[in-house]
Parts: sequence; C-alpha cells; structure tokens
Amino acid sequence: MATRLTYTTGARSPELDRAFEAALVEAREREAEPLAHLVSGREVSSGEAFAREDPSRREQVASRAREGGEVVAEAVGAAHVAQREWRRLPYDERVAALRATERLIDERKLELAAAISLEVGKVRTESIAEVEEAIDLIETYCRQVESAEGFETPLGQLAPDERNTDILLPYGVFGVIAPFNFPFALGFGMTAAALAAGNAVVLKPPEEAPLAGGAVARLLAEAGVPDGVISLVHGGPETGDALVASPLDGVAFTGSAEVGREIGRRLSDGPFPRPVLAEMGGKNAAIVGASADLDAAAEGIAKAAFGFSGQKCSACSRAIVVDAAHDELVERLAELARVTSVGDPADPEVATGPVVNAQAVERFERSIEMVRRDGLVAAGGSRGDDTGWFVALTVVSGLPLGHPLTRDELFLPFVTVVRVPDFDAALAEANAVPYGLTAGVFSREDDELDRFLDEIEAGVVYVNRRAGATTGAWPGVQSFCGWKSSGLTGKGGLGPYYVQQFAREQSRTIVEQ
Repeated sequence: MATRLTYTTGARSPELDRAFEAALVEAREREAEPLAHLVSGREVSSGEAFAREDPSRREQVASRAREGGEVVAEAVGAAHVAQREWRRLPYDERVAALRATERLIDERKLELAAAISLEVGKVRTESIAEVEEAIDLIETYCRQVESAEGFETPLGQLAPDERNTDILLPYGVFGVIAPFNFPFALGFGMTAAALAAGNAVVLKPPEEAPLAGGAVARLLAEAGVPDGVISLVHGGPETGDALVASPLDGVAFTGSAEVGREIGRRLSDGPFPRPVLAEMGGKNAAIVGASADLDAAAEGIAKAAFGFSGQKCSACSRAIVVDAAHDELVERLAELARVTSVGDPADPEVATGPVVNAQAVERFERSIEMVRRDGLVAAGGSRGDDTGWFVALTVVSGLPLGHPLTRDELFLPFVTVVRVPDFDAALAEANAVPYGLTAGVFSREDDELDRFLDEIEAGVVYVNRRAGATTGAWPGVQSFCGWKSSGLTGKGGLGPYYVQQFAREQSRTIVEQ
C-alpha cells in the first residue's frame, strides 16, 4: 500500500489490488442518487437530473447529477463576494487550506480512484496515479507561491525616499471547466492554481464524471476553503455555456481546440479581454530514426498510444518512421497492440479499459472505414466486448502523408504509422499539424536529436523515452504547455509559470512622507 504510482513509475502490490477492487465493488454497488451543486457552502438540488453510464458496463448507471445552468448566476455572484476576503488573506493561510486538502485526498485515495474508474473506465494504475497527481499538483503550486513569497518582488529605486514593489494580484473569479479524461487531477490542477493566486472558483466538472470531478470542490470545502470561494455546478454543454456567459474574470479550460478557442473569443468581447487559460489537445507524433532502438521505440509508442485507450491530450497518435526502420517498427508495434489486454478495470490483468461513450465507438468505426479504403490495418480495427464501449487497440499503416487520420485528433487507441524517406521529412511531417502539445523522438544520432529539440513545434518533448513516447508528464517534473492550437498562453500547467497566469501585475511606487 505504500508504493506510489505515477504514470511511468511505481509498482502495484497484491494488497493494493485487493484494496482497489474492494473500493470499486463498493462504488458500483452504491445507489446513484443525483449529486447536488455546491453554492455558498449549501447543497442545491435544482435542475434536471441526468445519468452517467459505466463505460465498462454500459447498461449500468455509474453516477447521476443535475444540470446547473439555473444556479450559475448565484454561484458566480457568491464567488465575487467571498473572493474579496480570500484575496486579502496572507498567502500562507491560503496555502495551508490547500495543503489540508492534500491530506484528505491521501486518506481517500482508493475511494477516489475507484470513482474515476467507475465513471471513465480507467484501469487502476491510471486512476490511482491520477489521484496521486492531484496531490502533487496542489503541492507544486503551493511551493511556487511560497518560493515567490506571494509574488511580491522588491524593485530598484530612483530616489532615496521611494519604495518600489512589483506584485501579482488575483483577477477575481475564475470559471474552471474540467475534462472527462482527467476529471480529478486536471480539475484540481486548474482550481488549486487559481485559488493559490487568490481567486475564487466556480468549478464545472465533466458531465461524464460528476462524482470524481465534483469531489474536487467538495474536498476543498471540507478542508476549509471558505464558502463561496469554491463552488460546484454540474451539467453538460448548457451549463458550461451559462458559466462562460456569466460575469467571470477569467476561465481555465481543458478540452477541444474548437471549444477552447470559442471561449477565448467570447471572453475577448466586452469592454476589455479577460484571460483564458486553455489546454486544447494534440495530434502528437513520435519520430523514429534509422538508428533507433526499435524495441524501445515500439514500447514507448505503444504505451503512449494505448494508455487509457488513447484518450489523453498527450497520446501518441502518429508514428513517423524513416524508411529503413518502418517495416520492422510496424511489426513490433502491431504485436504489442495484439498482446495488450482490453477490458473491465475490475480485472487486475487488464491493461486498458473502454472508450468513454458511444460517440467514441462511432468515431472509431468511421476511422476504420477510412483505413480500409486508404491504408492497411496492421493490428486491431474491430469492436470489443459489447457489454461496454470497448474497441481493439489499432495500428494503421499505408496512409498517404496528409491523410485526415494523420491530422485530426481522434481520442482513440488508434495510431497511424507513416513512412518517410529521411529525418528531414520526418520533422516536416511532425510539424505539419495545427497542434503542438507533445512529441517524441527515438534516435542514436546526436545531430538528429539536436535538430529535433531545435525544430520540433511542441511544448512537451521526450527523447528516447521507453516509458512513454509522448505521455506521462508529472507536476514539478515536466511542464505541460501547448503550442499552436494546443494552447492559448504559451505557458502550461504542472510547471513553474502556471500560477502566475491567474494573476495580473501591478507596480507600486510609494513615496515616504
């Protein structure tokens, strides 16, 4: 039980397996009553109820919640009032409340991991690691505030009687819109950073994970974050639309490029633009050079392509392989896809679970139709057990450069392998997409590695990483910044420049009297 899991390190134990399985059984057997909103510390049970199916057992209800569009205005109004006191607290008091949340999470780690697996189908290694990541996200951001002494910096002087200071001050109230694929970790990451900077937050968890995502706000409230400083509104797109349309001072969002850019446009309207911190997905490539260790490359690509069934913003959905290594890489990658098990997260032998919903299955089937017309299925290409939303881990080759399946984000366990003549062509192909989130390379040639690091258009890059060619970023270890259509601000979460984006700068010159 003491072993700590991340996305790339740590090991399970029989004791951990038994405890997780018991927690998942308990979560599945619990009656799913509609979850209430949390506004000014009050449970608000208004709005039409909706159900979330268990993607591993699609006939079973995983959780229920209520649409929250009608309570958004009340939540945002209360947040504006509560933030006036929160922002005036010494930064160490805000940090103390956040650290109290870390302890609560640690005490309920398996209960929370089971909720994630129940609602979005993650296997235990992924769901437990997500809970661990939330703890480290909070701690990383707390340390950043402390090391910067609350973001107050003395400046120089032009006269002996003046004192000059630069300070970062919170904007006010942020709406946080969290994604289904990391409902707990990314919900906490965005929310904790905003709170640490002195803002209040109205959180909308994903409709696919109201239980796990909503736990973010409830744990913060239980840990002592004041009423109104953290609020929770459940719901789908209508609730999200109402939140974005409300008088917020900023939005933190993780999701599709289309939605993120639309939020950015909407918050640019009005008398002045308001900040939007958005991580918006990727079409992430791993380049394989002629000199690469092909065992390491195949393993790294498979882990990044098929972990959580390809439903990570950082997933490796493209392998770009120099001609001399192409055929062997396809063969090894296809074999790994064939032997990697897909199934119910309750099974300790399963390596990855279902996709999130019926729409994802339909997207998979449309993609396979395109492959059968334009390329070759090297592995997978079929539906899995129809008790849940299962699809086979799929490797595709033979598509022409520029094919839509090598350009569009699919969010599926689906990786295309394209052949290029040389490393120059590989770099050009890697950069030929509008996204720029993560990228990897496998090569033993120093000049190729140097060129990759100098020319690749991505914010998170990995060199010869067998543990995950494009995935596995961890708070304080890797930052997670999207370039191009993968982000809006040029700085990302997990790293040293995130909390500051939830505040604005003020220079103060005070003359002594």
